[in-house]
Amino acid sequence: MSVDRASHPGHTPSEETLEQAREMLRAYMARKGLRSTDQRRVIVDTFLASADHVSIEELLTRVRSHDPRVGYATVYRTLKLLTECGVANERQFGDGLTRFELADESSHHDHLICTACNGITEFEDERVESIQDEIAARYGFRLRSHKHELYGICQTCQARK
Repeated sequence: MSVDRASHPGHTPSEETLEQAREMLRAYMARKGLRSTDQRRVIVDTFLASADHVSIEELLTRVRSHDPRVGYATVYRTLKLLTECGVANERQFGDGLTRFELADESSHHDHLICTACNGITEFEDERVESIQDEIAARYGFRLRSHKHELYGICQTCQARK
């Protein structure tokens, strides 16, 4: 899987965004009476350092380079925790894998998904956002969130054929 960052230059989260994510998690865990373990901290730090849409398996591989004792179930539970508290978004792009990305409210983006190589290109376009707002207003609909995914064949895969 590849992610084209050039088309989405502002996607690298700021330190402020990462600190907000950590604070959201701390507050959520305090409300739920959950404690922060060494393994959970390694998983969270590795996830927050990931610049792509990461699957449980991919994150597990990265985490195990820091702590080989971490198990699949621990990564799974931690990603579910991050999703529940609003730090992560769970994404499914039609290839059977569930992927996770940082939920960054300050930077909305959409996705182009290649059905040949499963590459994901993130993009932002104010025209798309504007049209969505116009359509919602036309129907008296108040948008709370959306996801925009376009499926096709990327330029690299087209060149191979």
